Amino acid sequence: MDTRLTFVTLAVTDLAATRRFYVDGLGWAPAFEAEGEVIFFRVGPTVMLSLWTRAGFEAEVGPLAAGGGIPPLTLSHNLPDTAGVDRVMKDAAAAGAEIVRPAQQREWGGYSGYFADPDGFRWEVAYNPGPLGVELMQAAGLA
Repeated sequence: MDTRLTFVTLAVTDLAATRRFYVDGLGWAPAFEAEGEVIFFRVGPTVMLSLWTRAGFEAEVGPLAAGGGIPPLTLSHNLPDTAGVDRVMKDAAAAGAEIVRPAQQREWGGYSGYFADPDGFRWEVAYNPGPLGVELMQAAGLA
């Protein structure tokens, strides 16, 4: 198996609320949608974010773990500067996101903040001035 990721799938509680957040709030355009079941967003040339109803997810993948706390993962959106981070955090808040950690300078040299989508999935919005961050922005045509 080669080192590649093509889909990230999240099981969501209320697909209509999730759709309103990503489509109406953040302005994302679905690449595919099966109404009431799943929405796909192209988040890179070969990567899709799939938002699937919990029932559909469990029917195919198996039962979800029960317990408190937040889902044990973050999704990240990197930008080429701090102003972009502030803009996206503001847009996310306007779309209804909970700002979990306001954007701030980090000890690792970057600048980032976190928001939660309607299901509590954490999005990191970051500016990473290090070599890997610069490489990712160049690959995305943003630097």
